[in-house]
Amino acid sequence: MSTVLDILAQIRPEFDFSQSNDFFEDGMLDSFDLITLVSELDKSYGISIDGLHIVPENFQNVAAIEALLSRSGVAP
Repeated sequence: MSTVLDILAQIRPEFDFSQSNDFFEDGMLDSFDLITLVSELDKSYGISIDGLHIVPENFQNVAAIEALLSRSGVAP
């Protein structure tokens, strides 16, 4: 199973996501990347992230993504 950082690196390999506290503010992810990320997380973790939770605040950094996964019943 891929980690969150592995998935992010597959989507945008040019960035070091471990060094950012806000992927959107830092220009590392855009709305298209967010949809790709949600799809990859769904596939990698065998979950379906509810559309209500697909907001930038839940994907702004690794900790936020891991918290969302945890709320979805996954131990990232």
